[in-house]
Amino acid sequence: MHNSYQSLIEQSVNFPQEGFELINNTLHFNGINLMDVIQQYKTPLKISYLPKITEQIQKARRIFHVAMAKADYKAQYYYCYCTKSSHFEFVLEEVLKNQVHIETSSAFDIQIIKELYSRGLLNKDTYIICNGYKRQLYKQYITELINEGFNVIPVLDSLNEIDYYQKNVKKDKVRLGIRISVEEEPSFPFYTSRLGIRGSDIIPLVKDKILNNPKFELNLLHFFINTGIKDTLYYWNELNKCLQIYKSIKEIYPQLSALNIGGGMPIRTSLNFDYDYEYMVEEIISQIKIFCEDNEIPEPDIFTEFGSFTVGESGAAIYSIIDQKQQNDREKWYFIDSSFITTLPDTWGINQKFILLAINHWDRPAIPVNLGGLTCDSMDFYNTEAHINQVYLPEIYPNDKEPLYIGFFHTGAYQESLSGYGGIQHCLIPAPKHVLIDRDENGKIKTKLFAKEQSYKSMMKILGY
Repeated sequence: MHNSYQSLIEQSVNFPQEGFELINNTLHFNGINLMDVIQQYKTPLKISYLPKITEQIQKARRIFHVAMAKADYKAQYYYCYCTKSSHFEFVLEEVLKNQVHIETSSAFDIQIIKELYSRGLLNKDTYIICNGYKRQLYKQYITELINEGFNVIPVLDSLNEIDYYQKNVKKDKVRLGIRISVEEEPSFPFYTSRLGIRGSDIIPLVKDKILNNPKFELNLLHFFINTGIKDTLYYWNELNKCLQIYKSIKEIYPQLSALNIGGGMPIRTSLNFDYDYEYMVEEIISQIKIFCEDNEIPEPDIFTEFGSFTVGESGAAIYSIIDQKQQNDREKWYFIDSSFITTLPDTWGINQKFILLAINHWDRPAIPVNLGGLTCDSMDFYNTEAHINQVYLPEIYPNDKEPLYIGFFHTGAYQESLSGYGGIQHCLIPAPKHVLIDRDENGKIKTKLFAKEQSYKSMMKILGY
């Protein structure tokens, strides 16, 4: 059948591809038969495929090490995971199997660090890079970690933050970082990021409070681009500004030794994804190397903070199509058994696209549809994909014995925290069950129910009933 869903996908994108293949008319995700998972756990459900996390970490490490070797770059590379992308214990446990370092952004993050340490999942040599604006409790917890001997680098985000550490840290020497306040992309409604310290204030801060202060050692300059590491004139301009500031600090403070190029690399949110990781990393390393040679300064150690890149491609959301409506001559609606607002908030909050694929019925004709959620909110819909301006899915027949199942893939970052995992959901639509998928030492798939579908009792308790 030439107009089948399978034909449409194969004509529109390169398929099969990494992580996705069709076997016996059923979609497989990273080698997992999704129909088997659906039959065991039912929909709606969230999936976390843990081995993908390790794959992503090792991929980035390999790319950076190769780039550094090609450029004869004489410094170290440190991979940090941004906990804000996903704070789940199973994520951190998988991340830390790879001996990576951690970046935090709030006070409660520090309690997670202490818990991980108590379980033996990280040690005191692990770098804890503490970013974000720091209220009193966050600074207190950071100070406690430093006093307990953890390898902490508070990244100064405001001019007076350092005063707290001066007064409360008991150790003889405190490592510090400074975050540069970068200019935002031209499309932003403001010019300069609210985060970090503006370039003109950094040198005075170093001279006044760090240079002759035996308590502090400035190790790290932090450069963060909100839109991520991309091959744009904007990105290269901001990197060059960062290097100029690095040079200026180095002239008066030679101990500065590391550059944090946080900002993240993109993940595949479309089957037409086209991003040359190797080129981008090699170009970054090359530019830093050339800059340092031209200015006769040693190459800095490189820190990266990858959150979405680490965990994003491990996630999926699976739904059933429970009904269809023809609302006018042109618009057909398929209804999922959940809500986009409550389970994939990025789809309506920032119009984020994810990889959307049918899981079964690939031999059926493909038709254009709008996808609707169960809430009464008019924004609870999904009707365009990244590579085409409509959603196409297999046709549903009136007497189908097997419903159509669909999946949104690479949803593993931010969706649970933004939707309020385990809390009150819009229209009290329950949060779906959450399934963890791993492999044993022989590569055999094993699944585990991490969380049941949310019950009315848990919601009523939160609401005070």
